[in-house]
Amino acid sequence: MTIAYLYHPDCLQHDMGVGHPECADRLTAIHEKIKDVHNYEAPLATHEQLGRVHTAHYIDKILTHTEGTIYLDPDSLLTPQTPQAALRAAGALVSATDLVLSDQYHAAFCNIRPPGHHALADHAMGFCFFNNIAVGVAHAIAQYGLQRVAIVDFDVHHGNGTESIFKNETRVMLCSSFQHPFYPGVGADTCSDHIINIPLSAGTTGAQFRHAITTDCLPALHQFAPQIIYISAGFDGHENDDISMMRLHADDYAWITQEIVSIAQQYAQGRIISTLEGGYHLESLAESVAAHLQVLTKADN
Repeated sequence: MTIAYLYHPDCLQHDMGVGHPECADRLTAIHEKIKDVHNYEAPLATHEQLGRVHTAHYIDKILTHTEGTIYLDPDSLLTPQTPQAALRAAGALVSATDLVLSDQYHAAFCNIRPPGHHALADHAMGFCFFNNIAVGVAHAIAQYGLQRVAIVDFDVHHGNGTESIFKNETRVMLCSSFQHPFYPGVGADTCSDHIINIPLSAGTTGAQFRHAITTDCLPALHQFAPQIIYISAGFDGHENDDISMMRLHADDYAWITQEIVSIAQQYAQGRIISTLEGGYHLESLAESVAAHLQVLTKADN
């Protein structure tokens, strides 16, 4: 069984500067590692699709930028190439949603950048410009009428933008595990019935990570019984990744993927859409994504 794999070379053109960890080589390292997928070019997201989660003023601010470079926040550099890359990244989630919810594939993976889970409705943050996964989730609700959509975010940083966008949307459950205290410094105290935050200490091992997910995330997902599961797949908690102080490995990412697959098979007809967020040690990133995709590919719908 194969999965849909969404990518576009435009995503390579967004340039955060020499030596920046969020670089085009991330996508290339993954692209050279993957197998057993069906390739699709990520389309451009439309204003309508973006407007479900972002303000019109903010969308225009990003898309009308054509000259020079501007720091929209200390970590987010807007260049003339950024708008096209950001539109492809968000468009990948829309296309993946259509491919899975039309039953062409049971799962899809979006190998895209810029990442998205820090982007808020009206401003960029933490390498992120449009909240790609939120655009995909909003499309699933608006176009397919879904009433229970789950997001599992295992990036080492809290998915604050995703939480902010969906904090009052009870049709969406967010389970976000993250190192704390750590950037962006929020999430530990904002839980609700549909926002499940799991702060983890620096130095958390794979065994501790698995225990926390088993205790806090998985029971909430079972109770929610999602109709589809989206994954903000950040691999920057890997022990080799200098951006964090976590001690995870590729087999930990394979494990949580299998747990998500099991829940998706029980409640969501096996439907899963995963998108790249963080992960900056190139070899460990490629290895972890390969482990993640191997589980998704072998999932029996």
